[in-house]
Amino acid sequence: MDEEQFGPALPVISYRDIDDVVERANGTHFGLSGSVWGTDTDRAAEVAGRLEAGTAWVNVHLAMGPQFPFGGFKWSGIGVENGPWGLAEFTDIQTMHRSKTTSGLSPISSMVLP
Repeated sequence: MDEEQFGPALPVISYRDIDDVVERANGTHFGLSGSVWGTDTDRAAEVAGRLEAGTAWVNVHLAMGPQFPFGGFKWSGIGVENGPWGLAEFTDIQTMHRSKTTSGLSPISSMVLP
């Protein structure tokens, strides 16, 4: 596939072996999500873990919930939605390092500010 797929479409492509299919799946600029289907769910989960995708499903597709992060890899989206990861997208974090003396040569204290 050369373009990012959105439903209701299911691209089905033949492959030689698992390494071939993973290489082809990861060989794009996209990586929003993907699903792996198989009778051996442990093996399917292993393959799903090799996908360069923000979300990978095994023997199911589009199982989502507000407590789970949803975001893509590569050119598939910016940031993350849902859960604490999604909330963090709405914050700006600043790390401050402050010298304990006016000379600036003493140990510093550091903190992260929300």
